[in-house]
Amino acid sequence: MSKRQACSETDDHKITNDKCANTSLDKLSNVEVCVDLVKKPKFTTVKVSETVMHHPINSLDSETKDEEESEDITVRSYDHDETGQVEEKKPMPAHTISTGVKVDWTQIRKENLDVDHTILYSRREAYAILARCEKELSYNEGDLAKIQMFGKWINIPRKQVAHGDEGLTYTFSGNTIPARPWTPLLNEIREHVARVTGYSYNFVLINRYKDGADYMGEHKDDEKDLCPGHPIASLTLGQSRDFVFKHQDRKSGKRPIETVTVQLKHGMLLLMKDPTNSFWYHSLPKRAGALGVRINMTFRKMQRSKCKPVRSCKKVGKSVT
Repeated sequence: MSKRQACSETDDHKITNDKCANTSLDKLSNVEVCVDLVKKPKFTTVKVSETVMHHPINSLDSETKDEEESEDITVRSYDHDETGQVEEKKPMPAHTISTGVKVDWTQIRKENLDVDHTILYSRREAYAILARCEKELSYNEGDLAKIQMFGKWINIPRKQVAHGDEGLTYTFSGNTIPARPWTPLLNEIREHVARVTGYSYNFVLINRYKDGADYMGEHKDDEKDLCPGHPIASLTLGQSRDFVFKHQDRKSGKRPIETVTVQLKHGMLLLMKDPTNSFWYHSLPKRAGALGVRINMTFRKMQRSKCKPVRSCKKVGKSVT
């Protein structure tokens, strides 16, 4: 039995519920979200027009929060050839949630790069979720807030914490991070992401960037405790930031393959699919003009048999207030 088969059979790798599943967001904004999901979501190459954020983070007054805002999303479909030219095709039908926001997937395809993204939450929903995250989440301190680089321990240039199923851990850059229990908010978001993507997740790594000075260096998510072949779903809340993909051959100087930059927007979900993390590094560079807070949630599928025991981890730091 292959590693991928073992992971799939033991960890409920794929969701196949094709009925409408209601995700309650009562605690967020009194909005009920309902997504019609086929057994395996069909994706097409689409281009989504830019959505402008009219309000800075945490600045919405009660009148604006209660106002039903519509998202003006223009969708076109394209095929890309090797020269970069595009051929327009008709878009596929979109999944629609009850707020009227269309969940239309944009595909990015290059050599061994397989990435999709969509606007998952409306601005109103995303602001409500962000506000609860700022109130409810706490982050690791001390040894758990460090990574090892070139033999030296350095502070992670952002705040970080993990939540997930009991006993799961995530080991990267020389450190092992234990999962704290799921909170009601994180569990609701996880279920919503699972229904939209068609994949289940048992772990989420959360990074908080206070502003554009906080960043994430170039790396691949290819650790052994991750379930092979399982997509990683990344949700952005707050400040828009550039997300840069760099092919390993460009990084090593073998071939001048162009980098790919995606602007991660408020409420956007990005799906990194196999074999992206085997060939492409990704990063979130510093941006002096990014003045707001950004919280990113990366939902993952961990292999329990590959996770280091919690008893081997360093002590969890005190909560950040």
